[in-house]
Amino acid sequence: QFQLVASGGGLVQSGGSLRLSCASSRSIFSINVMCWYRQSPGNQRELVVDVSSGGSTYYADSVKGRFTISGDNAKNTVYLQINSLKPEDTAVYYCAADHNGLRYWGQGTQVTVSS
Repeated sequence: QFQLVASGGGLVQSGGSLRLSCASSRSIFSINVMCWYRQSPGNQRELVVDVSSGGSTYYADSVKGRFTISGDNAKNTVYLQINSLKPEDTAVYYCAADHNGLRYWGQGTQVTVSS
């Protein structure tokens, strides 16, 4: 069974930072693509960032320069460092992973940015 557990969300003031975590039940070496999505009320879920097993990354234009994805192989955990938070970053953030041809989702973690 492959599971992802997202954590690290919270309430933060505009300009602040957070680090989201996505703990995998299996080695992140087995993940083909790791993604972070977010969804705010009334909006579709949007891809924020992804990284392939080859190391190539994609960042949405709205987060370039502020969000950074990284991983800790020993902890089977992928992180999303979020800096210079803006109120429009308020959303539920989901991690997702492509493993053996299937996509798995974490449960989401709420990020709320106050102005």
